[in-house]
Amino acid sequence: MPRVTTEIRDHIAHVTLTRPDKRNAVDPEMAEAIVAAGQALTEADIRAVVLSGEGQSFCAGLDVMSFAALARGDPEALILPRSHGNTNLFQEVAMVWHRLPVPVIAALQGAVYGAGFQLALGADIRIASPEAQLAIMEMKWGLIPDMGGMALLPHLTRSDVIRRLTYTASPIPAAQAEAWGLVTEVSDDSLGAARDLAQEIATRSPSAIRAAKRLIAVAESGAGEDAVLMEESREQAALIGQPDQMEQIAANMAGRVPVFGGNG
Repeated sequence: MPRVTTEIRDHIAHVTLTRPDKRNAVDPEMAEAIVAAGQALTEADIRAVVLSGEGQSFCAGLDVMSFAALARGDPEALILPRSHGNTNLFQEVAMVWHRLPVPVIAALQGAVYGAGFQLALGADIRIASPEAQLAIMEMKWGLIPDMGGMALLPHLTRSDVIRRLTYTASPIPAAQAEAWGLVTEVSDDSLGAARDLAQEIATRSPSAIRAAKRLIAVAESGAGEDAVLMEESREQAALIGQPDQMEQIAANMAGRVPVFGGNG
């Protein structure tokens, strides 16, 4: 069975982790599959991504047994080389979704631990079921989070929260994660809510959505006020009067669903 499946419907990519018997724990093959799925969507004609896990859990972390053999080798040779731009394979599991040009919505349920938690951080939006439990689990195994978490967490929550979660490896419920800014919202049907949100996004101008994601990335990069203000102006100037914007206006005026061209 494949570790990850992708189905594109109505300009929305539905990416599913498909190892439910292991609670979608990440082994080397799944890491490769997750990254490959994200890379395959970089140039796709899509407007949003729904990222989910099959079964009772989104992703329970690393498959510890499968990585034990790797740990007996040379850790530096495994981890330090930058195989995917500025990341290694394991960091790219999260960062490939962060860099995708369209919004990514993660639907979380059950265990969202370690690698699964960091994978979810790569999404733009996280919708969790009430019973979901989130944890930075690496300290349980005498390790630190090293799959992009420290590049992403400081944009979401406070330093003391990051430290508490990292130092203890203790799971927190979805409601607490929402209060700390780690979860966007809690829904009784997280997957359904994620799909509904993706469908709503898909009715917006594709070029404007992609521009918004680029602009938010610049704003979060610490580029400085002058750079952010100029980027606002550049992105807006490139949108005004273009086909996607004109179609959005025409659809709004006519009270109909817009029909856009390419992926913007």
